[in-house]
Order: sequence, then structure tokens, then C-alpha cells
Amino acid sequence: MMTKPIIALDFKNMTEVTDFLAPFDEALFVKVGMELYLQNGPALIKEIRAMEHEIFLDLKLHDIPNTVKQAMYGLGGLDIQMTNVHAAGGCTMMTAALDGLRAAGSEAALIAVTQLTSTSEEQMQREQLIQVSMNDSILHYAETAQQAGLDGIVCSAHESRIITDKLGTSFLKVTPGIRTAEDAVGDQVRVATPEYARQNGSTHIVVGRAITQDADPVAKYQIIKKAWGTEC
Repeated sequence: MMTKPIIALDFKNMTEVTDFLAPFDEALFVKVGMELYLQNGPALIKEIRAMEHEIFLDLKLHDIPNTVKQAMYGLGGLDIQMTNVHAAGGCTMMTAALDGLRAAGSEAALIAVTQLTSTSEEQMQREQLIQVSMNDSILHYAETAQQAGLDGIVCSAHESRIITDKLGTSFLKVTPGIRTAEDAVGDQVRVATPEYARQNGSTHIVVGRAITQDADPVAKYQIIKKAWGTEC
């Protein structure tokens, strides 16, 4: 189920996106997050899809069930391949999100964010008052997401194996925080290399600054794709 690496387009506008994508001579899988989408809107999605790139729309919806359902219905009208909600919103909210997405006719994969890769276990326990381990918290969120009918979760590569062992290989494990051994960690905490993610059962990896801020993004993408083990 492994796919090509997902590149996080951490840019402000379509001009920056176009400048970044222009040197690539292949269709990519890209992530559009809040910074880019909220400043540019749905038109940006259409422009990127016109370039034949697949899109993971990463907005992490988290609100009362009806609000999320209606918001997801609106997003379902976009030509996207993956989107997400926060698992902390609960089973009813996640089910409502899926209902809204499918009611709009979208077949996009819907996944749930568990714990951000910028969050440490100590921070989770101190600030969220979740006193179980990081692994137990993420596994619980994953089980709830699967119960709600979602396709998978966002987690770090360090939790992918336990999710696979408990919930099966077909349940998506989308793992941000991917770096090569030489890259700076930045504001991430639970980071991993592409090789580690592959060996630990991740189905998708998300790579941002390690590619977008490299002096040669195309070459760096090829290095990460090879390390990830797919020639898609």
C-alpha cells in the first residue's frame, strides 16, 4: 500500500507553489495545509490538480459533529485524494465527517490526526492530562477512528508498527516528521528516516522542509523516494 512520498507544500501562495513544482517532471503527491489553503482557497486546489498532482488536504477539522459534517461536505466538492480530522473530536464527530464527505460524492481517504509529531510524551501528559503512554494514546485514537469508519490515522513512524499489529495492514498510517539522517529536526519531536518508516509499517510518509528547503529539491525528493523504497 506504500505510495510515493507526500511533499508538504509549506508555502504562502500559488506563485511559490508553481516555482517549487516547475522543476519536477513527474506527477507528485502533495500536502496542502492550513497556511496555504486558508490564504488561497479552493482555486489553488484546482490549479494543483490541473498539473496532475494528487492532493492531501490537511486541515485537521475539529468541531461539533454537525459543523464538521457540513464543512467536510464542502471539501468533498474538491478534487482531493485525502483529507483529515482530529481524532480528539470523538467517534461521533469522525462519523459525521465521513458522512459529509461521502454525501458530496467524494471518495477521498479520510484519516484522523492522533498526536502531533511535534508533541512529546511528557508534553502530552502534562498539558493534555493524558496519563497513559504515547503509544497507548495513539492506539486508542486509532481504534476509535477505525470504529468510526475512517481509512486510517496520522501518527509518527514510531507508532506505525503497533497500529499495524492491532488494526491490520490496510489501515493507513500516514507519518509526518520524516527526515534523512543529515536533516535538521526543526520543531518536530518524534521524527524518523524514510527507511525507518518503511521498516516500521508506515503506508505513507510526509516530507516538508527536508525537501522544500533543500538546495536541490528534485534531487532530494529522489533520494527520499529511493530510501522509502518506491519508484512510483
